[in-house]
Amino acid sequence: MLLQMRRFGGPTATFTLGGLTFLTDPTFDAPGDYPIGTRTLTKTAPAAGTPADAGRVDVVLLSHDQHPDNLDTAGRALCATVPLVLTTPAAADRLGPPARAVPTWTHIDLPRPDGAGGLRVTAVPAQHGPDGTDHLTGPVTGFVLHGDGLPTVYVSGDNASLRVVEEIAARFPTIDVAVLFGGAARTPLLGDANLTLDAAGMVQATRILGARIVVPVHIDSWAHFTEGIADVRAAFTTAGLANLLQVPESRPGS
Repeated sequence: MLLQMRRFGGPTATFTLGGLTFLTDPTFDAPGDYPIGTRTLTKTAPAAGTPADAGRVDVVLLSHDQHPDNLDTAGRALCATVPLVLTTPAAADRLGPPARAVPTWTHIDLPRPDGAGGLRVTAVPAQHGPDGTDHLTGPVTGFVLHGDGLPTVYVSGDNASLRVVEEIAARFPTIDVAVLFGGAARTPLLGDANLTLDAAGMVQATRILGARIVVPVHIDSWAHFTEGIADVRAAFTTAGLANLLQVPESRPGS
């Protein structure tokens, strides 16, 4: 695998690139019910580790802060302790430092501890549901990370739009690793419309991106995820792409 990753459940995973350790959408709370507006999201399984188990985190890549399955109480506490949180302008305003706004198609360059230059993080679009629902679900961002001698990594965030994936592929024609948020999430807010990619959409996204490796996250631990890893494996096998799918372990070295 081009990246050493550890998954913690839901959308939460760590990986190291260019000597920097990144954490995606931190969710470490216990299972239970989480009210959100007039709805309730239910977490069904504990995280596969604690924030301390994530080790030193240099950068949190936070797709959005308005939903507890992407940022919960323990995740917020962790975000306050790390050097940098990259996220949407709205989330940065709500969270305050060390959160930093990265508007869509803008980037920041991070110095690499490995001394090999910089690592560029570009905010890319993400659409958290079908067309015309952004005002209901709120702003979300994805990220593309790249640097000299490093694999190019796409972290999708909660995205349900293949058109958005096409826009990203047009700007970044080489994606080595695609960290795709799936689960075909659904809530009463939008009925039977998917808020994130389903397994078939993840296959299509992989083809659009030409990704060499696909890491599925956001496919477990919440009741509103209507698909899981078995659905993803089946879809990639049917498509003849099972060799691209890599599911990180939940413990280092396991």
